[in-house]
Amino acid sequence: MADWKTFGERDDYRQRDRIPLDLPISVSGAILAICIAVYFLSLVMPALVYNYLSLSPHYLMQRPWTLVTHMFVHANFDHLFWNMLFLFFFGMELERRVGEAKFLEIYVFSGIVAALAQLMISPANLVGASGALYGVLGCLAIIAPEIRVLLFFVIPVSIRAAVVLFALVDFLTMGSADNIAHMAHIAGLLVGLAAGYFIKKGSRYYYV
Repeated sequence: MADWKTFGERDDYRQRDRIPLDLPISVSGAILAICIAVYFLSLVMPALVYNYLSLSPHYLMQRPWTLVTHMFVHANFDHLFWNMLFLFFFGMELERRVGEAKFLEIYVFSGIVAALAQLMISPANLVGASGALYGVLGCLAIIAPEIRVLLFFVIPVSIRAAVVLFALVDFLTMGSADNIAHMAHIAGLLVGLAAGYFIKKGSRYYYV
C-alpha cells in the first residue's frame, strides 16, 4: 500500500519546509532591490564598492565577506540588467516552489561555490550574481522540468535543454578572453542540480 499522507498532513509538511522570513517582499525581490541599490552606490562611490564588496583573490583572507557581497555587485548596467531579468523570472519561480528559506540557501551556496571554483582557475576579481543564478536554473531544471524557456526571446525549449545548452557554451568558451566567469557558471549549475535532486527526492508527500 502506498505511503501517502492526507491533505492536512501534506499541508503540515509544506509549512515546515517553507520557513517564512517575515520580509515585506520576497527574498528574490529583496536581492533584486539590493543589487540595484549597490549598482547606484557604485556610480557614486566606486572605490568603496569595487574595493570592499567585489571578490579579489588577493584580499580574500582579509575580506571574507566578499564571498557573499560580490553577488550584489555588477560591472555595468548591461551586466545588472540581464542578471536581474534572470532573477526576476527564474528566482521568483524557484522561491515560489521551494519557499524563502530554501531559496536563499540555494542562491547563496551556489554563489559561494561558483566563486571559489572560478578563483581556482583565475586570479581576476569577481563580481556578479550569475553563479548563484545558474544554481537557481539548475535546481528548477530538476524539480520543474515542465518549464519552457524562450531562447533569444523567440525559440521555446525545455528548461533542461536550456541547461545543457548553457553548460555546453560555457564549457566550450572557457579560457577565452571574454571576461565571463564560465567556471563559476558551471560550478553554480552543478550545485543547483544537486540541490534540486535532494529536494525532489524528499518531496514525496506533496506537489506544488
